[in-house]
Order: sequence, then C-alpha cells, then structure tokens
Amino acid sequence: MRGWLVLIASVAMMLCLGGIYAWSVFVTPLRLQFGLTAAQTQLIFGLAIAVFTSTMVLAGRLLERWGPAPVAAVGGALYGGGYLLASVSGGKFALLLPGIGLLSGAGTGCCYVSALSSCVRWFPSIRGLVTGIAVAGFGGGAIGCTILAGRLMEHSGDVLNVFRLIGLMYGGVVFLSALALSFPQGSARSDGGVLPLRDVLRQRQFWSLAIGMFCGTFSGLMVVGNIQPIGLTAGLEAGAAGLAVMTLAAGNTVGRIVWGTVHDRIGRASIAASLLALCLALLLVLPSASSKLLFAAAASLVGFGFGACFVVYAAQVARDYGPSGIGQVYPVIFLFYGLSGLAGPPVGGAVFDRTGSYGAAIAIAVAVTALGLVLSTILGTRKATRPEHDRAGVGLSSALTE
Repeated sequence: MRGWLVLIASVAMMLCLGGIYAWSVFVTPLRLQFGLTAAQTQLIFGLAIAVFTSTMVLAGRLLERWGPAPVAAVGGALYGGGYLLASVSGGKFALLLPGIGLLSGAGTGCCYVSALSSCVRWFPSIRGLVTGIAVAGFGGGAIGCTILAGRLMEHSGDVLNVFRLIGLMYGGVVFLSALALSFPQGSARSDGGVLPLRDVLRQRQFWSLAIGMFCGTFSGLMVVGNIQPIGLTAGLEAGAAGLAVMTLAAGNTVGRIVWGTVHDRIGRASIAASLLALCLALLLVLPSASSKLLFAAAASLVGFGFGACFVVYAAQVARDYGPSGIGQVYPVIFLFYGLSGLAGPPVGGAVFDRTGSYGAAIAIAVAVTALGLVLSTILGTRKATRPEHDRAGVGLSSALTE
C-alpha cells in the first residue's frame, strides 16, 4: 500500500513539474505586457532546463544521505518560491530569470530525481512500467498547465497573476507530494564499482550518446519554447496556437513510452531513427502553420521525436556500461540536455528578433538534428567495453532508473 501511495504522489509531482513545457504560452504575454524580447523569454526557459539537469546530479547524491522526502520537499519550496518571485517581479527580466530560471529550475531537479528513485525502489519487478508512467507524467504536464494558464489569462489578463497561482497551487501540490515519498526499508543502494569519468570521456561511445542528446534536445526545446509564437506569427488564432502546445505535449508523452519499446527491439538503431523522425517533423512545422489541425499534428510529431531523447539514451547507457553506468554515466549525458536548454530556445528567440521570422530558426534546428544523426552514428560504430556479466538482464527497465 505504501508503494502505491509513493507512485501516486510521484505522478502528481511530475504532472506539476512538467508544466515547464508549457512555457511558450507565457512568451507572448511577457513580450506584449512587459516588453521582453523573444531572446529574453527563451533564456528564462533555457536556464530553467539547464539548472534542472545540473541540479539532478547533486540531488541524486543527497538522496542516499537524506532520503527522498527532504530532498523533494526542498525542491518543492524552491519550485513554488521561484514562481512567487516571478509574480512580484513587475515583469522585470532581472527577477524573472532567477525566479523561474534558477529557483524553479533547481526545485524541478530535486523533485524529479527523488520521485523516480522512489518509484523504482518500491516496484523493482515492474521498474520500467512505473518509471514510464512517471516520466510520461512529466511529459504530459504541459497539457494541464496550458489549459489552466490559458483560462486564467482569459479571466485576468495578467501573466504575473498566473505565476502567483502556479507558485501557490503547483508548489503546494509538489511540496505535499514530497512528504509522501520514501524508500522501502532495507532497499539496496546503487550497485557496482566506480567507472572512472576520465576514462568514460575518452570513449567514442560516450560522445556518440552525448552529441545525440544535445542535438535532439536543442531542436526539440527550440520548438517547445516557441511553438505558440510560431503559430501566432503565421496568423493562427490564440486558441489554435494553444492547441499545438497541448498536442506537442501529448506527442512527447506518448513518444517516451513508444521509443522505449522501439529501443528494446532494435537497440542502438533507435537513436538514429528517433533523430531522423525529429528532423522530418521539424520540416513540417512552418508549412503546416496555415492550418490549425495540420499545425497541431506537426507539433505532436515534434513532441514524439523529442520524447525519444529521454528514453533511448538512458537505455543505451545501460546496454553499453551496465547497471552501474545508469547512476554514473547517464547523469553526465543528461547534462547535455541542460546545455541544449541554454542554446536552443535562446537561439530561436534571437533569430526571430533579428529576422522577424521563425524560418531561419527552424532551418538551424533541422541542420543541428541532421548533424547529430550523422555524428552519433559515426561515433557509435564501436562498442563500449565492459564485463560480459554486466550485459545480462539489462534492458529498458533498468535504463530508466535515473
């Protein structure tokens, strides 16, 4: 019974934290009401992603000392406090950036790793299933946030008031959910010997995964952070552009589950397949922007390809380095997702500021994705070496424990 309570609390937490993927809903109000540039709005979003991923590394170490509830509770306070700071910022970039970018980003990292680690320890026999549910919750959190934020802004017209309510409501849910997290008594700690990071960084295999992660998430985040403005710039109504935010989130959610199954069947080839799928989806974004339904469909395909990034690389780490690599190698690869958050969305915003169009930004996204496809394939031709006994029993379920 305790394990199911932990799973429910984790899903509730992930649904709130995943609201960061609805960021594009706030972009236009921040620009129109407070004069922020597109680049500034995307720097806030990108910094939140970067801080989220980097905080995970430290939070993961603290879990063994403090347990998941204290770590996640601190994260919940940071997450809610960040949005509350943004709500009293008066729309000033100098306060929005540390509020949402730093505080809420750090809170997200603390809570994300605490929830996942708790779930997989309570359900070791169905580790992949419960982790998939939790990760899908994070991917789908943008749907609820988009609906909530849209209705609140229709009612009040003040984006800062929406930030206040997110800080209070979402922050409250995250904090209360954190108190329900725990590890089962006597649960095993991380296994395996130490993989020297210096040696790992010298391997082509590592850089194959790191480059693929960076390029895929660079392009995905560029669209995630700008999808609503892309639709509005193309002439779509706010409701139609908001629909694309939700379909992108839905595609992201489904993609995380589907691509895991694909990897179990075809292994490393799923990395190239996912990057190719994302590249093709990006090519559909602007041509489809004249139609509400076509634009929503294209956004869902981008989300589908983007969601693969959070499954296939973790699964491949497990195959290449064994279970111990999930705790030691994957967090380093996940940092490249954070780096892409600092690069992709701001580049998209800056290009729009200069050109008044998202055409060049999408072209950059396509080129970066294609480059990732080529480089990750070339670098991944050599197998990472590790003891043969580590290969046994390693699949998607163990890969998703991080």
